[in-house]
Amino acid sequence: MSILNQFYPDNYIESTYQIDFEQLKSRGIRGVIFDIDNTLVPHGAPADERSRALFLRLHKLEMQTMLLSNNKEPRVKSFASQVHTRYIYKARKPGVKNYEKAMELMGTDKESTLFVGDQLFTDVWGAKRTGITSYLVKPIHPKEEIQIVLKRRLEWIVLYFYKKSLNKKKKKEDGTK
Repeated sequence: MSILNQFYPDNYIESTYQIDFEQLKSRGIRGVIFDIDNTLVPHGAPADERSRALFLRLHKLEMQTMLLSNNKEPRVKSFASQVHTRYIYKARKPGVKNYEKAMELMGTDKESTLFVGDQLFTDVWGAKRTGITSYLVKPIHPKEEIQIVLKRRLEWIVLYFYKKSLNKKKKKEDGTK
């Protein structure tokens, strides 16, 4: 097992908006924790029609939702009010404490919660450390703060090995070398 495995997402998809939440609900998922920037909207953008519709859909499914962001309160509170959900700001991801607090507030547990985010070293690693299923999505927009741009370079390395491990696993399942 590679040291990089701790950063590998459970699921890696193009967009938050491609996740089949109806199917996940049928499999027992009752709560979804989201990052905001580049997961739901471009960095710093307000909630758009697509993100508002997603939260409305989840609430109609009677799923609990929560925003978990390392951003300051004004950014997170504003977005949360637009999508009608609760939030935790300055979450200190990848620390476990606020992932656990989010589950407590939603009334869910590790088995019935999933996390959706766009960064390996904060979002995915924190979810994995907490024992929550993680979904890594591709960033919505390339414009990001410099510290995130630098982290992305390291993420590319981890994702290279992640994809390589998926290919090995697929070949093993297919019975080829």
